[in-house]
Amino acid sequence: MLVRRASLPQGPRSSGAADEAGVPPVSRPVSRPDRYRFLTALVLAASLSVPLSTALVAPAHADHADAPDGRTLVSYVVRPGDTASGLAVRFHAWTAEIVSSNHLGRSGTLHVGDRIVIPVVHTGDRSGDGGTKQGGKQGGKGRTTTMWQHPDRDREKVRRVIAGAARHHDVDPQLALAIAWQESGWQMGVVSSANAIGAMQVLPATARWMEHYAGRRLRLHTLGDNARAGVLLLRVLSHHTQRRTHKIGAYYQGLGAVREHGLYEETRAYVGNVVAIKRRLEDGRPPS
Repeated sequence: MLVRRASLPQGPRSSGAADEAGVPPVSRPVSRPDRYRFLTALVLAASLSVPLSTALVAPAHADHADAPDGRTLVSYVVRPGDTASGLAVRFHAWTAEIVSSNHLGRSGTLHVGDRIVIPVVHTGDRSGDGGTKQGGKQGGKGRTTTMWQHPDRDREKVRRVIAGAARHHDVDPQLALAIAWQESGWQMGVVSSANAIGAMQVLPATARWMEHYAGRRLRLHTLGDNARAGVLLLRVLSHHTQRRTHKIGAYYQGLGAVREHGLYEETRAYVGNVVAIKRRLEDGRPPS
C-alpha cells in the first residue's frame, strides 16, 4: 500500500507565491516609429513607471519565413506580463520555437509592443509532456493499455475529468491522475490545513496564477476548474524544469523552493509515491 498524501509530513508547500516568484513576468515597453506611436510609448512608459529610454528600444526581429511542418505562424503583439512560456501555453506552441522564431536569445525576453510570430502546433502534432489523444487509453514507454476505472462513482468521475483536462492541455494523463491520487485519493471534498483545495489540492494563490493561462476565473471548489488548475500548473512546470522528478516535486514543494534548495527529503518520498502510482496506472492497475 502506497503512502497517501495525508500521511506525509506537512512541510513547506509554496506552489503559489513561491512558484510565481520563480517565474516572473517581463513587461518592458519598446519603441514606436511615428509621432503617434511615440506618444503612445511615452504614455505607456509613464503608466508602467519606467524611464522613456527603456521604453524606446529596438523591436525583436521575427522570422516570418514559411512555417515548419505541423505549425501555423500566428502574428501577435506582446502585452505587459507576457512571457514566452506563457504564450506557449496559451497558443498551444513550444517555448523554444517561439524563442528561435523571434531571435529572442537565451533569455527569451519579450518587450511590450513587439510584433512576434508564434508557431502554433496543429492539433495532434504535439508530442511533449506524454500527452495522448487516444480516449481512455494511455501507457508509458510506448505502451497502450486500458485505463483502470474506480468502482466508486464519485471517484471515477474525478478520474475521468482529470484525465480529460490533461489530454486537452497535452499533459500526461497518468501523471496528473497519479498526483491527484497522492494528493486527495481522487476526492473533491478534501481541504488541507494549508487550504489546498479539492482533488488536485490547489492553493488559492496558485489558482490566481493559473487564471493567467486559463484566461478566466477558476473556481477551485468545482471539479472541472480544480482539474484545470492542477493540470495547467503541471504544464507550466514542464516548461521550467526538464527533470520529471523536479516537476513532480515542484507541484508539492513549489518551483522556487526546488530551484533554490533542491528536493526536500519529504518531497523525495512524495515523488517516489507519485512515480509508483503512475506506473500502476500505466499497467491498468488500481493506484494502490
